[in-house]
Amino acid sequence: MLELSINNLDQLKSVSHALSSEIRLKMIHLLNQRTMNIHELGEALEIPLSTAAAHVKVLEDALLIITELRPAKRGVMKVCTRNFDDIHIQLNKPPENSAKQEDFVTVNMPIGQYVDFEVSPTCGMANGDGVLAAEDNPVHFYDPIRTDAELIWTRKGYFEYKFPITIPADAVITEIQLSAEVCSEAPNYDPHWPSDISVWFNDVEIGTWTSPGDFGDRPGRLNTGSWGKTTSTQYGLLKTWKVKKDKTTIDDVFLSQVTVDDITIGSNSVLPVKIGIKDDAVHKGGINLFGAGMGDFNQDLNLKVLFTRA
Repeated sequence: MLELSINNLDQLKSVSHALSSEIRLKMIHLLNQRTMNIHELGEALEIPLSTAAAHVKVLEDALLIITELRPAKRGVMKVCTRNFDDIHIQLNKPPENSAKQEDFVTVNMPIGQYVDFEVSPTCGMANGDGVLAAEDNPVHFYDPIRTDAELIWTRKGYFEYKFPITIPADAVITEIQLSAEVCSEAPNYDPHWPSDISVWFNDVEIGTWTSPGDFGDRPGRLNTGSWGKTTSTQYGLLKTWKVKKDKTTIDDVFLSQVTVDDITIGSNSVLPVKIGIKDDAVHKGGINLFGAGMGDFNQDLNLKVLFTRA
């Protein structure tokens, strides 16, 4: 369920605008039945492909649908999935004496602030000005210049981060979310280069997602300077892992049976988060991690912990 309130007017206006179009409402209805690409939506609604793409962008910006680039006969296609079953709009202020109020803390972690890693060529790090150190030499991942990285990559291995969690002692964690822009790591780039990317919270594997490829067909929206003119990786896909009370999802699609009760976190503690490629992965296609300033999304690794208090 999507929860909206007058406390977040920007999101409320975005969703209201998205729902104000008959075509967009019909798109959501079609996506109730199955995932569809933009071409299929355009054909079903008898509208031009460019018009369908514009409407999809509005729904995507409002978070009412999620999209993913998948391999097609010619390049890639954007596949659309409905993101929510229900929308709840709260127009009044919640009572202050509610028995339980959900709260949250967020931590933004620069991608170069890993505490442990394992990398193998092809590997390297860069920012908008270009490559920060000689590529394909793992020793450079110890270099302090890594803190300037806005893009890091490796063909196999992992990066591990430690997120400080400062929540009240009586807090009961209800959900843990990790958001990151990520893709596979191919020579130069290749949209048809699958990679099984896994995530661990506190050494508990929460699930594996298969990235469809490594994207460089256009400059990343944030890429400027020399990197925006290369023929290498330019952007990734924004993915959100959510460990809940009953399951783990990725972009709100079921991923595994791992729950928050399987992840041990206390107040004023540290949560180790690892992302990478398992040794026994079927698709060992590497990983690119994007930070704020490069790719399509202006964010670092973002961790959000939701909790309630009595």
